[in-house]
Amino acid sequence: MTMPSTYDTADIMRGLYGDGIIACRGAFSREWVARLGQDIAAIFDTARSTPGGALARGPNRFYVEIHPEKLSGFADIITHPWIVAVCRAVLGPDYRIIEAGFDVPGPGAQLQPWHRDFAAPPETVTGRRLNSLAFNITTVDVTEQMGPLEIAPGTQWDTWEGDPMFPPPQLHQRYEQLRQRRMPQMGDISARSALTVHRGTANLSPTPRPVFVLGVDAPDGINGNKHDLQVTHAYYETLSAQARANLGCRVVERLEPLVQAHTIEGLLMGAAT
Repeated sequence: MTMPSTYDTADIMRGLYGDGIIACRGAFSREWVARLGQDIAAIFDTARSTPGGALARGPNRFYVEIHPEKLSGFADIITHPWIVAVCRAVLGPDYRIIEAGFDVPGPGAQLQPWHRDFAAPPETVTGRRLNSLAFNITTVDVTEQMGPLEIAPGTQWDTWEGDPMFPPPQLHQRYEQLRQRRMPQMGDISARSALTVHRGTANLSPTPRPVFVLGVDAPDGINGNKHDLQVTHAYYETLSAQARANLGCRVVERLEPLVQAHTIEGLLMGAAT
């Protein structure tokens, strides 16, 4: 079934196949985002006190994978018309939501090295097709001092020898010339290819910059192998048919502890000088 959309497929494809990142401004109200931020803060406090609950992504920078039902607004996110339209345009109608989590670059987080979030699959390198997307929702108004994301547009198609996630130093000058800083505000959503080369910058402020992450695969995507999305039967039954249709999760009687597998060793020491 095709859902009518006010979002233009050509614009979506042009942005994600061109720059590798697009955004929807003011998608949610500031009040809604404030609740998301409160949920994330509570989960982060628990994760920090749980062995293996928060993965380090560099000094004072963490990633936490979560159970979707711990967020009061998760169903709002996965049924948002823009997110649905982007997933259908790029990944097809049978896309699968396979990851829910958040990044927290805290005060003192350092500049990351240029990287992509995983190795480019053959579907992209040879087939020139994107088969995964990452959506981000900031919970704060990002400022220059808070360590905003820098992205090098168009680099989702780059290939190089050696480490498949970290480009060699001879390519860094190109990325420095291409780099764009992203300054999202509360209510904005971005969608990007996680293959587009990017980095988090140093957080020089006294304020953390939490951002929610939603990972989505095409039917042939394999990023779900790194994650274990779970919902309980009770929660699953509260979701609309639309929300359930593309949720690539296990439905369980009782939530099980998450074993986080998406470590990125090359980010642990920050950027090389």
